[in-house]
Amino acid sequence: MTMPHPAAESGGMDKSIVILGSGTAGTLTANRLRRTYDERECRITVVDQNDDHVYQPGLLFVPFSLAEPHALVRPRPRQLLDGIAYRSAEIDRVDLTADQVHFTDGTSLGYDVLVVATGASLLPEETEGLTGPGWGEKVHTFYDLPGAVALHQALERFEGGRVVIDVVDLPIKCPVAPLEFAFLADWYFQRRGIRDRVELTYVTPLDGAFTKPVAAKALGGLLKEKGIELVTEFALGEVDGTGGRLVSYDEREVPFDLAVVVPLHGGAEYVERSPGLGDELGFVPVDRHTLQHPDHPHVFAIGDAAGLPASKAGSVAHFEGEVLAHNIGQFLAGKPLDASFDGHTNCFIETGFHKALLIDFNYDTEPLPGHFPGALGLPLLKESRANHLGKLAFEWLYWHSLLPGRELPGIGSAMPEHGKTHTPA
Repeated sequence: MTMPHPAAESGGMDKSIVILGSGTAGTLTANRLRRTYDERECRITVVDQNDDHVYQPGLLFVPFSLAEPHALVRPRPRQLLDGIAYRSAEIDRVDLTADQVHFTDGTSLGYDVLVVATGASLLPEETEGLTGPGWGEKVHTFYDLPGAVALHQALERFEGGRVVIDVVDLPIKCPVAPLEFAFLADWYFQRRGIRDRVELTYVTPLDGAFTKPVAAKALGGLLKEKGIELVTEFALGEVDGTGGRLVSYDEREVPFDLAVVVPLHGGAEYVERSPGLGDELGFVPVDRHTLQHPDHPHVFAIGDAAGLPASKAGSVAHFEGEVLAHNIGQFLAGKPLDASFDGHTNCFIETGFHKALLIDFNYDTEPLPGHFPGALGLPLLKESRANHLGKLAFEWLYWHSLLPGRELPGIGSAMPEHGKTHTPA
């Protein structure tokens, strides 16, 4: 059993909360806390190594000319409410014994509560050949802004052949995005009038199109309906950019003329340099319901940085944020934590032709048919224009409601049960 931390013994007055990372999770956490506590109660400092906040859901649209790259980027400090300190610095390590964050410039910052929200990093160099010959030419990714822009240029030049979308391994940010790319590619090539000259192949290490059986069946059916080949249980071992081949560890091969690869993901580099903070992948283990570190009660993690059996998606960070902000207050007041985060995940899946599919699930309930957030809401596991409009509307909600730490009316952290069909036909 862990002993209470001294920070939990004085009512939370005049305490220092340091949040590492000012992406989705870090920004909304800081703003939620500032809305709850004034500056006399706690000092909130947010740290990040660059000042560009990228709307990551928009990266999917850049390759297809459906979003302008510059419109996805805003200054990080301007997303924070007044009274929140912002520090631009590169983190060297966290000293959990001394409660200090050390920076590469030799300075440090102490804390009473630490929130790790530095997200997930792309690790393309971990896959043999991925960043070798062909990288940025006929081997691409859309999981960062430069990659999405380069892929847009490659698609504009593409006149026919085999396009392969490959997920190297899980976990990844937004697990449905590679499927969305495949669906949008089908639509894109139809709009260009060359779909009959393009073979589309979706390659995954899973045994189906998705991790959950009901959703996997529905999404696999969509792939088939759109003429997209599905290759399962493919563990990518090597990318041969010169020869145009993806090679699995069991020596199966998938040829390509254009490869769109979602690289391995890991936690931020400093996590590995911080003894006791993270796991072997660089993610921070936390209690799946309270978001508190099991060995260091004054440390919490949220969003993609958290080692949880939940999707690494923006909606998850939003739902976690409600629970986390409350739990930090509970911790500082020396009260029991709220063990209510249920793994709630909500994802719009673009399927092309101005339609989208919506899934909603948590740790215990897989995506099911029905409606969200209630019986009269948006259709689940069913293509519709309403879902597509919901996906587009989310960008406005992101900048003006989710990041500022506001509540979304009618949508709480817990997954709604009402409206779902628990015995699908």
